[in-house]
Amino acid sequence: MEMSVGHGFQIFSVLVPSFSLYPLIITPFFYFFNFCGFFLDKMLRIWKWYQSCLSLHPVKTQIISSGFLWGIGDVAAQYITHSTAKKRLQYHKDDDNEFKVNWKRVAVTSMFGFGFVGPVGHFWYEELDKFIKMRLLLRPKSARFVAAKVAMDGLIFGPFDLFVFFTYMGFSAGKSTAQVKEDVKRDFLPALILEGGVWPIVQVANFRYVPVRYQLLYVNIFCLLDSAFLSWIEQQKDAPWKQRFTSFTSMKEGGGQGRL
Repeated sequence: MEMSVGHGFQIFSVLVPSFSLYPLIITPFFYFFNFCGFFLDKMLRIWKWYQSCLSLHPVKTQIISSGFLWGIGDVAAQYITHSTAKKRLQYHKDDDNEFKVNWKRVAVTSMFGFGFVGPVGHFWYEELDKFIKMRLLLRPKSARFVAAKVAMDGLIFGPFDLFVFFTYMGFSAGKSTAQVKEDVKRDFLPALILEGGVWPIVQVANFRYVPVRYQLLYVNIFCLLDSAFLSWIEQQKDAPWKQRFTSFTSMKEGGGQGRL
């Protein structure tokens, strides 16, 4: 049986939405792509502005960006600590358990980024690159070149950075020298072991693919997470999982004394 033109048009009109519905369908996509374009344009402008600042004022730029990121990381650490305590203690909804930022602590942590990570990190990566090239005479971006950088960064700068962080945070909180020593003894080893499984991987990509002038920026991006992690470690006080590291160290020391 032949299908009439009118009958075919009726079927087509059922299968295909009315043209009057097209604006309702297209408009959300239009605004979405428009927002994406606006966001990418702003990010590109910020990146160009950062490049300009880095070229004109490299040390100042590294200091400011480090302090800013470490401050954000501490806010994240406070929120994580609050959420963890909330779940552990099972607060009721009626309890006064709203998250409130400790801005004094944020300022203290930011100062660590401003005063240590920014300036020391800038010169560390610059001088490390020169040392590997001129003293060890390794070809840039080769496997031995990257391995040497990762090893020196993990064995020298990593432990030193952790030691300074926990010492600084202790004295900034008004603790005595004895209390700071106990805090460092409690927090240093867990942080060193846990970070030791992550940072070498991060730094392999950094030393292999990122130009020297942007290596601290690359590290600072990960320091956003690292500062949150270290602040969280410090805020955990005498958590049970930390005592495992302490007990392991005590057993090791006890075993060593027994053999003497």
